[in-house]
Amino acid sequence: MPRHLDPAKARPPLLSVDGIDAFTPSRERPVRVRARSMPADTHFEPHRHAWAQLAYCASGIVQVTAATPDEVTYIVPPSRAVWVAPGALHAINVLEAAEFRTLYIHADATPAGWQGCRVIVVSPLLREMVHALDSPGLSPTREALLSALLLDEITVADTQPLGVPLPHAQQGDKRLRALCEAVLRAPSERATLAEWAADTGASERTMARLFRDELGISYQQWRQQAILAHALPLLARGTPVSQVAAASGYASDSAFSAMFKAAMGQSPSYFHKK
Repeated sequence: MPRHLDPAKARPPLLSVDGIDAFTPSRERPVRVRARSMPADTHFEPHRHAWAQLAYCASGIVQVTAATPDEVTYIVPPSRAVWVAPGALHAINVLEAAEFRTLYIHADATPAGWQGCRVIVVSPLLREMVHALDSPGLSPTREALLSALLLDEITVADTQPLGVPLPHAQQGDKRLRALCEAVLRAPSERATLAEWAADTGASERTMARLFRDELGISYQQWRQQAILAHALPLLARGTPVSQVAAASGYASDSAFSAMFKAAMGQSPSYFHKK
């Protein structure tokens, strides 16, 4: 279950954000790449930067939780990356051992309209450019050319609604947050919105309105994103698709696979641990 991003209450990190000065982007070097190997259960405390960040894994899966200003949790498999806007408070948890690539991008290079956070599809070209920018002995001219092309590739990347938003912990509706947290604790539960709502003392109509008003999506859309966030780490661990489907509340593998492919563009087996 996502943790509220309160720096004062954050648990001590297993890895800190120290050493970041060596990778600070500038107008002259707008894109910097920081590569790290991180074991499962590694986490970074909530923090923010003056620059943007693109969180990408060459392998493994990480969870990025950001406040923009509402809290949203993103699951990042190798074929996806999370854009974190300049100044956004965010925390990172490693769900499966990851070869983590953090791209720090100068605020002046932020694409127009990218003030929030989003998940983008990592194209083969973008993947290779990240690798190339991480190469030792890169000349300033080649770095500048690669950075410009990478920034252009980001702006045309496909986006996917893979974030799981939660109502604001203080200003949001308490009933809506309680319902969301209950669903996240029991993703295999096949209860309807009316049944979940009854547990909070609200009507189905009220909860449906709160999902639209506070989270900007329907309950069905939110639940699908919560299921994908639950299923991706299981698939990465090699859990059979049948078990993942059952753990996600689906009565049949085919129904789960159809939903998954429609949302992710690939079948569950694409994300299955090889």
